[in-house]
Amino acid sequence: MVEPRSLHDLSYREIEDALRADDVKIVHAKKLWRQLHREAAEDLTACDHFLPPLQQWVDHNVGTEKTYFLDHLQPVDEQRSSDGLTRKYLLKLRDGQTIETVLMAYDGRFTACVSTQVGCAMGCVFCATGQMGFIRHLRPGEIIGQVLHVQRVLRQDFGKKLRNLVMMGMGEPLHNYDSVMAALTTISDTRGPSLSPQRITVSTVGLVPAINRFAEEKRPYNLAVSLHGASEDQRSALIPISKKWPIEQLIAACRSYATMTNRKIFIQWTLIAGKNDSLEIAQQLSSLLQGINVHINLIPLNITDGYAGTATANKAAQQFQRILRDAGHACTFRQRRGIDVAAGCGQLRVEKKERVS
Repeated sequence: MVEPRSLHDLSYREIEDALRADDVKIVHAKKLWRQLHREAAEDLTACDHFLPPLQQWVDHNVGTEKTYFLDHLQPVDEQRSSDGLTRKYLLKLRDGQTIETVLMAYDGRFTACVSTQVGCAMGCVFCATGQMGFIRHLRPGEIIGQVLHVQRVLRQDFGKKLRNLVMMGMGEPLHNYDSVMAALTTISDTRGPSLSPQRITVSTVGLVPAINRFAEEKRPYNLAVSLHGASEDQRSALIPISKKWPIEQLIAACRSYATMTNRKIFIQWTLIAGKNDSLEIAQQLSSLLQGINVHINLIPLNITDGYAGTATANKAAQQFQRILRDAGHACTFRQRRGIDVAAGCGQLRVEKKERVS
């Protein structure tokens, strides 16, 4: 028996191929695509404006135990921050696994932080997702499904659309490269969700071959690199993957990316008291990044149960920033959102379930 597929997993061309295979004219693909990705339809059988050939195809092929299904992620829980600017959603996947997705408001514009994996294999010591371990990759449709969920929320509660998207939720996006890029191709498609590629950011802890591929393929999205250490000893103590791709290789990949694409790289730096926040380390970081077009985002550590570190004090953090700015680097503090509901950077985590093979 052939396993059913998600319609949200399919590219526009694959939608056309699916219709063509059943002798339905591919002109209907545009209407189907729009309902899936722009209207964020939760039930295609309820659409009453499909022309008969498309409606018959949907009735015959889409639904429980049919050829195709929709990635309508089931909301299990919603938490809202005390400042009213952040909402965190616990979403249930088709196999029962759960992921977290965050929606943040900034002066009338909205940013979604979406997950790319259930858990994470990178093991960053201060990250709650890394502490839970890796369960599985998300399919393109499961990534898209998170965007569609927040689009429905924005439409219903604010009459707004999503403006910015960051792939910084649970998981390492470049570890799930093909699914992430397939999802972003759909998300940025002007016939569908139509998010501008310039407002989409893909984060990584430093998978060097994937960064090189990202550059070679000239992907139009922003790249953010979580660095957190200016020497190999500093970084590998916090980011175990640095032992596989040392900081020297990572910086070389960043330099190559910036040269090939003529694009800025966003450097993420979590400030941890006594670990990576000294003035000497700030000077090391400044030297390390010389000649690369970067914007450094400083992020005071968000507390998690599995890590005993604390955030750098305000005065020390400002001194760290001043050294970087004096050296000519653009450097700002990331606005903190949703800390009181564990929706901040490094705080996303769900109950671990056994993977079903």
